[in-house]
Amino acid sequence: MASSPVLLTELELDALTELVNLGVSNAAGSLRDLVREEVVLSVPRVLVVTREQALANLSEREAKRLVAVRQDFEGDIRGRALLIFPEAKSMELVRGIIGSDLSAEDIMELEQEALAETGNIMLNSCLGTIANYFQRSLRISLPEVIYGEGDEFFGPASGGHANDRVVFMYINFAIRHRDIEGYIAMLLDLPSLATLKTLLAALIERTGGDPVIAPPHGV
Repeated sequence: MASSPVLLTELELDALTELVNLGVSNAAGSLRDLVREEVVLSVPRVLVVTREQALANLSEREAKRLVAVRQDFEGDIRGRALLIFPEAKSMELVRGIIGSDLSAEDIMELEQEALAETGNIMLNSCLGTIANYFQRSLRISLPEVIYGEGDEFFGPASGGHANDRVVFMYINFAIRHRDIEGYIAMLLDLPSLATLKTLLAALIERTGGDPVIAPPHGV
C-alpha cells in the first residue's frame, strides 16, 4: 500500500519560505564580503513536489545543461540540499565572484572552487537558519559540484526512495548588476517531510502564527 502524501498547509509553506529568505539574507551578507559588491537574494516561492515534478519545473525553464552544488545533511531531518544554476548563468556568477579581468581559461580553472564556496555559504546558511529556528542541529557534508541535465540531481540519496519529495525554491540572485535566477532544492524522504511539517507547526504555534518570525534565543 502506498504511503499517503505529506502535505504542508499554506501557513506552513509561508513559514518555510520566510525561514529560507532569512537564510539567504544571511548568506547575502557573507557573499557581499566575498565579492565586495552588493548581493541581493530572495526566495519568492517554495513548493513541495515529487521528483518528477521537480524535473518538469527545471525542464520547463532550463532546457540546457545545469550545474549544482550538492551537500547532504543529517539530524532530525535528513536529506540532500542542492544549489542549482543553468551552466551559462553559473559562469556569470563565477565572474561576479572572482572578477571579469581574468582570462576565460583562468575563470574555468577557478570555477569549481568559486561555485563550491558559494554553495557552501548559501546552503549552510539556509540549513543552519532552519535548524536554529527549529532548535535542532544538523550535520552537513562538504560541498560537491556536479554537472548534468537535472535527472541525476534528483536521484534518490543514499537509502532514499523514488517517492521522496523535493522542497523546491526559486532564487532571485543579483550581483554586480547581474540578474541570475537559480534554485535551491532539498530532497527529503517521507519521514523527514513529516518531521519538517511537525517542526513548522510547532514554530507557528510558538510565534502565534505571526508572519514575521522573531529570532530564536541565542541567535
